[in-house]
Amino acid sequence: MTSPGILLASRPNVVGALRERVLKFAERAAVPLSTPLVPSDYLDLIDPLRFGTDLRGRIVAVHPETRDAATLVIRPGRGWRTHVPGQYVRIGVDVDGVRHWRAYSLTSKLHRRDGCFAVTVKAIPDGVVSNHLVRKATVGTVVQLDQAAGDFVLGDRPPAKLLFVTAGSGITPVMGMLRNMADIGGTQPDIVLVHSAPTPEDVIFGWELRMLAREGRIRLVEKHTDSHGMLDVARLGELVDDLAERHTWACGPAGLLDALEQRWAACGIADQLHIERFRPAVISAGEGGTVTFTKTGTVVEAGGGQTLLDAGESAGVLMPSGCRMGICFGCVVPLRQGAVRDLRNGDVTTASAGDENVQVQTCVSAAAGACELDL
Repeated sequence: MTSPGILLASRPNVVGALRERVLKFAERAAVPLSTPLVPSDYLDLIDPLRFGTDLRGRIVAVHPETRDAATLVIRPGRGWRTHVPGQYVRIGVDVDGVRHWRAYSLTSKLHRRDGCFAVTVKAIPDGVVSNHLVRKATVGTVVQLDQAAGDFVLGDRPPAKLLFVTAGSGITPVMGMLRNMADIGGTQPDIVLVHSAPTPEDVIFGWELRMLAREGRIRLVEKHTDSHGMLDVARLGELVDDLAERHTWACGPAGLLDALEQRWAACGIADQLHIERFRPAVISAGEGGTVTFTKTGTVVEAGGGQTLLDAGESAGVLMPSGCRMGICFGCVVPLRQGAVRDLRNGDVTTASAGDENVQVQTCVSAAAGACELDL
């Protein structure tokens, strides 16, 4: 006769449903006991990747790639949707009490058996987040996530002849494409990759790229700038003689991309060039600052101890609010740009121009320098 324990173990859907019911009951029961924290704060400690909460992920592996680059394997929480090769994901990382959001290209194969994805990060000089992730990130760390985004992708039917031009960490979105190329239906494209890095040892994914070349899956042209000098876009045709016949995807430093745009425009093939630009932004937090309410156009100077809610209401802005104590989350609004400080614990949240889904509680947050709210 089958025991109840074995019967439940053989029915994961039943176990999952019971688990969700227990969590919901615990959340309802904890409400009177948890003030000023909300029950979800305690559940976050138990299961930070659960469905229905803000999307998060847990770092499960860190693989060094070069002396200043590493691949992070992340297990996303329930609710993560698969990405398209070439896209990026925004990751929120807490460094010294400040939450920073940065975008990193996805470099892993789709539909991994373990459900994880990977991003590859190159540490840049004075880069707070990149240096932290490359040199200090540890297995088990929980990070914030957005869904994958970006249109630097090949599409469902890639052209028959492709050219990739990359430099430094610009190889990362292209690596995501190359690793998934076998899953594309039909004839495999004719691929040329021109990549620049200071030395052979500095080529991220160098071993794998050279293996792809040996197998005849790509033609690889490496330019090592310490010995060869910078890639001369004007002479790129000497490396790729059928340049005008290829659709080109390029990612790298701004100078390289600007030169490619000018060259392709001059040749009348600008529509064959697809570019991905990395735009790192550094925001310095301070005490108080100018608060701009983007929808109303209202601008107000706020002190370091004045809540954004009070600052907005004093300026006549219609502000959403509820308990005014940081409990009900009725005052949450998008932070479009700048930095704000949580007055309860001093944590600083930042957002760069173009960031999405960076939410702040105006009733417990103050300006930490100039900032813009979507109100």
